[in-house]
Amino acid sequence: MGSECYGTFVFAHTLPGPQNTLSQTPGKPLLAVCHGVLVWFTAALKYIDGYITERKDCLQIFDSLNGKRYNVLFGNAGMGKTTVIKKLCLDWSRDCIPQFDFVFLLDGKQLALTEPVHSLQTLLLSQSSFAPHCADPEGVYAQILAAPKRVLIVFDGFDELRHYEILLQTQKKELVASLQKDSKAQAFTVKQLFSSILQRVLLPGCTLLLATRPRGTASQLLRRADSFLEVCGFTPANVETYVSQYFSDPELRESALDSLKSSSYLNLLCWNPGLCHLVCTALEQCKSEDALPRTLTALCHKVLCLKMEKDRGSTESLLEAEKINTAGPVENTDISNNSPGRRAQKNNRTRPRLVIKMKNLLPTGLNYYFCLLIFLLLSVLFLHFPHPVQCLSLPRTVTDHSFLQTLPFQMGAKGRRKPQREELELTQRIAAGLLFHNRTELQSLHSYSEAVFRDMVASKQALVMKHLEGLCFGDLNSTQILEACNYVYEASFTHQESGKDTSAKMLTRLALNLPELLTFRGVPLNPPDVFTVQNALRMGGAEGRSFCLDLEDTGIQICGLRSLVALNNINTYRACIADVVTLWEELEKRSDEGLLQGAVSKFKIHPLKATQVCHMEHLERLVNQSNSLLAEGVPAVKELYKLEFELGLENSPLALPKLWDLLPGLHNLQHLDMENSKIGDKGAEKLANALLNKLVVFSLSENCIGDQGAESLAAVLPHMASLTDLDIKYNKMTDIGAQSLGASLRKCSKVKTLRMWNQCIPYGVFERLKQQDSRILWQ
Repeated sequence: MGSECYGTFVFAHTLPGPQNTLSQTPGKPLLAVCHGVLVWFTAALKYIDGYITERKDCLQIFDSLNGKRYNVLFGNAGMGKTTVIKKLCLDWSRDCIPQFDFVFLLDGKQLALTEPVHSLQTLLLSQSSFAPHCADPEGVYAQILAAPKRVLIVFDGFDELRHYEILLQTQKKELVASLQKDSKAQAFTVKQLFSSILQRVLLPGCTLLLATRPRGTASQLLRRADSFLEVCGFTPANVETYVSQYFSDPELRESALDSLKSSSYLNLLCWNPGLCHLVCTALEQCKSEDALPRTLTALCHKVLCLKMEKDRGSTESLLEAEKINTAGPVENTDISNNSPGRRAQKNNRTRPRLVIKMKNLLPTGLNYYFCLLIFLLLSVLFLHFPHPVQCLSLPRTVTDHSFLQTLPFQMGAKGRRKPQREELELTQRIAAGLLFHNRTELQSLHSYSEAVFRDMVASKQALVMKHLEGLCFGDLNSTQILEACNYVYEASFTHQESGKDTSAKMLTRLALNLPELLTFRGVPLNPPDVFTVQNALRMGGAEGRSFCLDLEDTGIQICGLRSLVALNNINTYRACIADVVTLWEELEKRSDEGLLQGAVSKFKIHPLKATQVCHMEHLERLVNQSNSLLAEGVPAVKELYKLEFELGLENSPLALPKLWDLLPGLHNLQHLDMENSKIGDKGAEKLANALLNKLVVFSLSENCIGDQGAESLAAVLPHMASLTDLDIKYNKMTDIGAQSLGASLRKCSKVKTLRMWNQCIPYGVFERLKQQDSRILWQ
């Protein structure tokens, strides 16, 4: 391929400039420079391929996919999905991703182009982001069609999974036929072309990378996807690098790092790269540690005020905003002078600064940060109006009932709650924080008199308290409990007046009503989330409460796990076994014997359901742990009484050898469920040699066990003194294997049930066995 065609698709070439540049440091990983700040992208991605999870460098993404063509890139707002995509494109332009001759970036915002005047050729060569003019479009397009496996198409700009689901809806047969017949015809909408690419109608052999936030349901997309990638947050080392590069002055840099270390929550917010930028903006102006923001609301308010102060010095902008604000009503002759909309517009003429700030808060590239500040303004309106976008046509006040309906956790039947958009959740959270914020600091965001504003805030604070007191925490799911912890924390640094600390009452109320078994299983816990949960649990300890935590499948970081386990009122905890072992090893290196002893004794794994190969690997690592505290064995292993082996047909063969090795060491195991593991006769023989005397319940249904395997099991049954229930139905043994088990059963007085029916056993034989021993059952 000539350099002319090659350069056509390298949108990374457009990046250098004062706002966005990319550079390579000799001997070091690639750095992305965003608004003057270096961001490390080494080990920035978590690769989730079925059941394997590990951190990957950007350059390793496509090396590890092994030909998988449908890949989804997850990342929450502000995590840097677009920056990672730019990094990938730059790597490709430097021949670091040789698998692809062409890389195209398609933006979800192009769906707004609804005219049927596009073709696949114009979409890729003219509308792909940052693509300059192509000198030979026909020749390039011919190369694309000839070798689609050498093409990577990246979709970005989709906020939620459901936006992809819409594009995956089945298209009409006529449209599909038309696209396949002539994809160069300029007769299609962008939506039709996007759908055809995603549904493999066009360029079926190309590789797809779909970026989105991990929100909402997307059954079709998840079924189609071959692998998943997730953009991870900053590690503490990343945060230090970011802050160090943000502050060029050594003295300011040192001061900023010291201030950040002294403010735990602010430091944890930097886990999100977008919020890290806001934190650095606040650190620039804070002259003392006492002035540092301590909540997300306070951070957004601080940055908003800084931007307003900066803009306030521009008289020209202020006059222009005044012209814009006063010119509209004159031209609109359809609005009467006495209408609510006209009165609202007249009232707004005295407050033009909120108008200009919406346009000039931050540079255009920082969309996420900009949105956070806009949410702060929306939250101010949210305190007055149930629907902020309608505020210009509503009275200045709203009924308490309407305000109450806008608060979170409006529940109907137990467990039924429609997921909210991220924007609304954030607006509600910041609104809760603003209600309990220092009223003096909020003066620039409203035009009420002090008395009116005080009464309004007091009224809505009382409503929030009443709402919280009326919640049935038993009806809240794990996500909602986490949200409650976040909302209450936002209100936890209220400006105390007249000796009344309303936020402390909220925190106490929350701590007293949290479930004793507090499970966050499957709910992502980022560092700030862990901090707010810890805040609530600590208050619970002060009120004499103790908890059992389930932190499995939360993605909690080791430092967060350590902070929760260290609480004195945590009786037991569950978490990823590998992370727990890593925590123990870290504590042992630090010679923190007190915390290590607590971390070991509180950890529980019973009951254990192994659904991934790594679960067995982690269990093996746990069983093999050895230190001074584990001389008599690992307490969690000694207390493992039930193991469910559910790895499915594909992964069971990979994990079975580890199970055979582990079983002899699980001395107290009483319940082993290996249903549908397809162990066969050889597996049954190995299992027979590893079975434990203390096993009480044993399930081996649907395992392709024949007569040879049945005879192996029959030989060891009399030696299993504790066994009461054996399930070996739906296997492949015939009357020979069934009679062997029946004969062995007569020697097992404690066995209560033996289920062994399958179609290979003659009906008459099975009936005769049942008559001989009533413990033999059909099902």
